[in-house]
Amino acid sequence: MILAIDIGNTNLTIGCFEGEQIYFAERLSTDLTRTDLEYAVSIKTILELYGIKENRIRGGIISSVVPPLTNVIAQAAKKVIHRQIKVVGPGVKTGLNIHMDQPAQVGSDRIVNAVAAIEAYEAPIIVVDLGTATTISLIDEKKNYAGGMILPGVATALEALTEKTSQLPKISIEQPRKAIGKNTVDCMKSGIIYGSAACIDGMIDRIEDEIGQKASLVATGGLAGTIIPHCKKEIPIDETLLLKGLQLIYNRNDEKN
Repeated sequence: MILAIDIGNTNLTIGCFEGEQIYFAERLSTDLTRTDLEYAVSIKTILELYGIKENRIRGGIISSVVPPLTNVIAQAAKKVIHRQIKVVGPGVKTGLNIHMDQPAQVGSDRIVNAVAAIEAYEAPIIVVDLGTATTISLIDEKKNYAGGMILPGVATALEALTEKTSQLPKISIEQPRKAIGKNTVDCMKSGIIYGSAACIDGMIDRIEDEIGQKASLVATGGLAGTIIPHCKKEIPIDETLLLKGLQLIYNRNDEKN
């Protein structure tokens, strides 16, 4: 059994897998002030909730877009499972060719998602990840990471909207009654939900126009289930895509394989 952790700007996603089976996927809030011991307690608690003994776990792997937390979480995981923790980055084999101006700048979450998508979908593939930022990645027909877009995340955009205006209230991200709002709150809900969905539809159209062909589609991330159902395009949601990618990368770097 392998412990997998993705460190995002807002949440940590923690899961355990054995073979192709994922036993759970849980989230913790990303907090730069917490120590490795505090995170270790949280990881241990999650494992206990699912009845998983630490001695069943033979290794761990981390992807991170929050460099100050990477070593903290790695040390926390090591405290719990007493095994070496692999970190996606230089020296770790992913099997993915990255066709970017500066490959080292591509976020590890985008790389891991791409690795998982290649295994499950026919290339070319467009991967939409709705987190603190909304990222859209293209895997070309030769299964190379070919680039993409980075947009403000849904919650990030909504927070900026309320902070930079005097009269707009803070609202929850939930479906409005209609697309055409009749009050301020419903207008905001419509803008954030349908506006985000329309943006994703439009960006996919632009990518497909540029590459001259249709692509397989998949969405993931904490807000995928909230936004993607309102897209006009049929986009499968895979909430564990990143964990599956970590599993594949761990296996490619496991000395036992």
